[in-house]
Amino acid sequence: MAPRSVLLALLAIVSNICVAQLISTGMTVVLNDIPYYIPAGPVATIKLGATQLNAGISAAGLVPLTVVETTSLTFSQSDLEAIIANYTASDDVFQNGFLQAIYIEYTGSVAAGPKTPFATSIASNMTLLGTSIDNPAECLGSTLAPGPYFVSSTGGIFQAYRLYSDFAGAFIQPLIPAANGTYAALPAAIPGIEGPSTIAVPSRLYYTITPEQPLAGIRLGVKDIYDIAGVKTSDGNRAWYNLYPAANVSALPVQRLIDAGAVIVGKMKTSQFANGEEATADWVDFHSPFNPRGDGYQDPSSSSSGPGAGMGSYPWLDLTIGSDTGGSIRGPSQVQGLFGNRPSHGLVALTGVMPLAPQLDTGGFLCRDPTIWATAGKVLYPQLIFYNQYPKTIQTINFPNSGDTDSDALVLSFLSKLESFLSASTTVLNLTTLWEATKPASAPESLTSLLNITYPILISKEQIMLVRDPFYADYAAIHDGRLPFVDPAPLVRWAFGDSFPNSTLTDAINNKTTFMNWWSTYVTKNDSITCSDSLVLYVGSTADQQNYRNQYSGPPGVPYGFSSGRISPFSEVPDMVVPIGQASYFSNITLHAEYLPVTIDFLAAKGCDGMIFQLVEDLRTAGIINATQAGQTIDGGQILF
Repeated sequence: MAPRSVLLALLAIVSNICVAQLISTGMTVVLNDIPYYIPAGPVATIKLGATQLNAGISAAGLVPLTVVETTSLTFSQSDLEAIIANYTASDDVFQNGFLQAIYIEYTGSVAAGPKTPFATSIASNMTLLGTSIDNPAECLGSTLAPGPYFVSSTGGIFQAYRLYSDFAGAFIQPLIPAANGTYAALPAAIPGIEGPSTIAVPSRLYYTITPEQPLAGIRLGVKDIYDIAGVKTSDGNRAWYNLYPAANVSALPVQRLIDAGAVIVGKMKTSQFANGEEATADWVDFHSPFNPRGDGYQDPSSSSSGPGAGMGSYPWLDLTIGSDTGGSIRGPSQVQGLFGNRPSHGLVALTGVMPLAPQLDTGGFLCRDPTIWATAGKVLYPQLIFYNQYPKTIQTINFPNSGDTDSDALVLSFLSKLESFLSASTTVLNLTTLWEATKPASAPESLTSLLNITYPILISKEQIMLVRDPFYADYAAIHDGRLPFVDPAPLVRWAFGDSFPNSTLTDAINNKTTFMNWWSTYVTKNDSITCSDSLVLYVGSTADQQNYRNQYSGPPGVPYGFSSGRISPFSEVPDMVVPIGQASYFSNITLHAEYLPVTIDFLAAKGCDGMIFQLVEDLRTAGIINATQAGQTIDGGQILF
């Protein structure tokens, strides 16, 4: 090649290189053996002297920094030590490694001069980068919040996100905030054996709870049927995820939580299209999360499997939002010992949420702390009234007659304490006999006859119309008429729906309405003082009920029938899971005694969710129930692997 040609070719290559775009997505560092993610952009800048950051540890020009806040002009070393003790106790992101440098944010009301008593009173092993009085930070937000940061040699101050391993496989997409209220995938990873393996959480110290933001700093996981702005939704299906673009706006329930200050840390696994699936046997596109309780190989239940497993596994996660059509919040809450609520139907619009059956779909929470649970309820369902007077009648469904097992004894002990707390009397609710005595004249003789195919018809017919048919058409349009892969469980249910005429959907809706009207007339009635004239209780889970994920129960089937768990979907009343303790069982995995949660489900009249939320908080105050912990048991403990 002639020299001129060579030169032209090199110029062309250089030209192409010059137009290439290089974008920083942040970086990861390890401070005292703890991994952190540092976002690409600073939240504030300060002026630094030429040698202020010369001493001490650093990585890529970044030095750990602690911002402290004070209203005192006589701030001293002892004041700093008290603040550090508080930071250490209240925040899992902060550690002593961030004390390499200190910046003091003065928030007092007394005017101060350029020199302050606390400017020289900090320990000599810390670098004082200044105060908001003599070296005010230029913040990109409103103020520079207290807590751990990293500071660059040019004065940029960057937030610190601690990185955790998603060892339970509860998450499908780890997320961090992006521009204009959107979210983006976390561009960081640490060692782990389950994808995506890494979740980033910001310091709790950055947030202050206010009346306008009662969830400020609450770390939130979102079931992956809810849209989040800037993020793709999978609905548990790989083809769906790759077919459709990222959402432009967040689902209405998610946005309410964001507006109240909740911090989204990721999207969490759902069984496919929110249909019920058994771990291992039915999950194909993605692997079912691991239930941490007991021997670690119990089914996590579904379809809010990720939210349940995450809350059971991770103390750094505060709240998850799921959905419940036929048990998808209650099942995972029961088997992992969580507070979980299926709300009264229609309390929150599910705009931006994948439907299963709109007549049954609801959005609610899974949580370990009943106070956070109730606070989130006030945000998501602002129309609720939180009654503090309670029914004097309790109706029980299929409660044990004697305490022959540890679980049964625990259930009966709880019932006795509840009766005493409420000064209430208990009656046995036999739905079969009550229906036979009071059913509408034109209705079938039994509830099973009325409702046996009501649930499967509703979920199959509605999801075929709202999800499957549009999905198949969109996929075929760009893949030469091909069909996408779908897990066995949704296919079985959709095939069932296809085998019936469309008129059966109307019949199912009518049957549901018949039951709902009957229930509100004869079982739970609204009351002006206590909201509901009675509480209905049934046993949600016990240690006597094991469901090992390494045992195959056969192919998925059609969810026929009527049970206690179907009462709330058909009657539209709230159904709220309350952990009351735990009991032992002998594990055929560990060949050892292990513990599983025992839970009770509370039902009341429609719209009385606030009464149950308040009652649960009062029961906690009275010491009758407790918040649960993440770990092998509801009291915590090392998870078995």
